[in-house]
Amino acid sequence: MERVIDIIESIANEKGLALNDVKDAIKLSLAKTAKKVYGEKYEYETQIDDKKKILQLFQKVLVVPIGDERLSIDNENHICIKDAKEIDPNAEIGDELRYELPLDNLGRTAAATLQRELEYHIQRLLEQQIFEKYKNRVGKCVHGSVTSIDADENTYIEVDEIRCVLPRKNRIKGEKFKVGNVVKSVIRKVFIDKSKRITVELSRTSPKFLESLLELEVPEIKDGTVIIQKSARIPGDRAKLAVASLHPNVDAVGAVVGTKGVRINAIGKELHGENIDCMEYSPIAEIFVARALAPAIISNVKIEANKAIATLNSEQKSKAIGKSGINIRLASMLTGYEIELAEENGAKKTSETKTAIDPNALKALFKD
Repeated sequence: MERVIDIIESIANEKGLALNDVKDAIKLSLAKTAKKVYGEKYEYETQIDDKKKILQLFQKVLVVPIGDERLSIDNENHICIKDAKEIDPNAEIGDELRYELPLDNLGRTAAATLQRELEYHIQRLLEQQIFEKYKNRVGKCVHGSVTSIDADENTYIEVDEIRCVLPRKNRIKGEKFKVGNVVKSVIRKVFIDKSKRITVELSRTSPKFLESLLELEVPEIKDGTVIIQKSARIPGDRAKLAVASLHPNVDAVGAVVGTKGVRINAIGKELHGENIDCMEYSPIAEIFVARALAPAIISNVKIEANKAIATLNSEQKSKAIGKSGINIRLASMLTGYEIELAEENGAKKTSETKTAIDPNALKALFKD
């Protein structure tokens, strides 16, 4: 059995596991094997002697006072101090004595049991490694081939070494996939299901998918020159995006849109024809809300707690609302404010908080 030590490094290298993790798996496997062979009532300890390159198994017994009741209840795992002194003169009450159990005495049955135990624990290590790998990639874009589609229209996609699932609810409305299609998506979450299997859930409807596609398409986002501050989507219909440049000579919106809209159009095509509005982010809430309501021209914005009251000309109201309310919904999602619209003329009559300000003053603010 000692030759098990010779294959520790080969197991670690072959499976791509940490050497110490494999050592721990082997020690745990041997301890469990000993319990099956010698009995569950005994306490065992295993260790690896790196110098001699051998695997050792010990039975542990606890040193207790003379007359301790545990001696009559469980004498296999306890020894009185008097007997312990005969074995080790330095023994004290509370110490643990160890008896080495030769591995050669375990036999073929134990070897087979050890092999099964080791395979089980190595498999758990591999699963944990995969779990951590994909957990750290949540929010990142991946691509893979469709392997199957179930009766509920959940799409199963093979990504590297694992089969992921793209639920129907996370698919853009109107999309249809076939076995063999290569599909891009973002990792939404990773969890262990009831059957203890790793499940990687994908999404094509998350704003993170839009952001990850932009990172792949726009070099300035990938290198950190342009950053995505906020994004909001109504999947397959329309999206809004707020970006900012960390370099004075780089136009954030221009970089994302690309020459003649080539970059943003490529992203829209991947998103099943989704229209993407790109704007420059502003840390000033009033300006940010006004920009988010584009293409409507906003005269004034008043922030009251979690509400933003946007004053505009009556002719701009339909643009601010958008078809079926989509524009104002996206603007609210993007900014985080509940947006209320107030017409200029009506605002002057009903509330001072909705009075329009000088348009020239507003233009000065927009130059940030």
